[in-house]
Amino acid sequence: MLLVLELDVADLAATRFAISPLYETLKALPLLADPGRSAVNRPWVRWALAELNGRPLRLPRVWPLIVTDLPYMPEFLFPAPAGQAPGFDEELAAVCAAPAEAVRASLRRVYGDGRWPDSATELFERPRETLAAIAAEVAGYHDRLIAPHWERMRSVLEADVSYHARLLAGGGARSLFSELHPGLRWSASKLLMTDADAGPGDPQVTLGPDGLVLVPSVFSWPDWSIKKATSTQTMLVYPARGAATVWASPEATTGDATAVELLLGAPRARLLEALCSPATTTALARRLGVTPSAVSQHLAVLHRGGLVDRHRSGRTVLYQTSELGLALLDQAPLKSGLRSSP
Repeated sequence: MLLVLELDVADLAATRFAISPLYETLKALPLLADPGRSAVNRPWVRWALAELNGRPLRLPRVWPLIVTDLPYMPEFLFPAPAGQAPGFDEELAAVCAAPAEAVRASLRRVYGDGRWPDSATELFERPRETLAAIAAEVAGYHDRLIAPHWERMRSVLEADVSYHARLLAGGGARSLFSELHPGLRWSASKLLMTDADAGPGDPQVTLGPDGLVLVPSVFSWPDWSIKKATSTQTMLVYPARGAATVWASPEATTGDATAVELLLGAPRARLLEALCSPATTTALARRLGVTPSAVSQHLAVLHRGGLVDRHRSGRTVLYQTSELGLALLDQAPLKSGLRSSP
């Protein structure tokens, strides 16, 4: 099915990028029900299932709303992020503040005359109290299964935003949208979106207020999604560049790294491998157990040698292994691994 979103000059001017920890948290839930759904995120699924096997987590209200065979989820659970990088608690507060009529209208759109889960019925009858209970469930789940990995995820998402913002500035909307996903293309002030999973109905997407919010995602890989109707800004979610690197553990490298260590020294070789996933100086220092000043000195040498790239995202400077650096590593395979702390 081809979905169509019309964007005039004012809409394009208001279009922005944002990162959503709440979206990532909720989008990961269906992967626990269907572990083969996203090959890129399979290492996280294995880790999460092992974690839950040791100590189960009950999600009686939110699970039936998110893990379904329906083409859409209740949109009030995914409010458009306020600002470029809101905190998780800030986004949960926005969910709890959703207007009752917006909640009921969304439930009618999603479930219609079909079977309603008990939590959907409870939401329709008592939206304020039920949203608070759902927020408490989601917060507990986030703290256990998402927060331990959020720093690495955020670095990849920030790197994606920086890359696509430069693409938009240099090539305009056509260049940006054609690169976000093969199913998206820009033509004559319209964003055309090919969605094989969309159900029957009106192909027109109703744009919310104040333009489009472009949200990169790790857990949505390899798919994109958009809200057909919303009481907040319209979100277009697309798979983040380098999503797989979130789950690549530099401590678990294989292959012959001796030559790289002999050339660069062990600390710089470790940094080069670690930066297959973009990170800040502070994050690298914490991850490798050294001081930020030591990391900065090594990064300066690697950057001067063209082995790492750096770019600014707001007040943050992100580093990542360059094409030359990857060639030096000779594409040594990484074992996918997760830890219970970053």
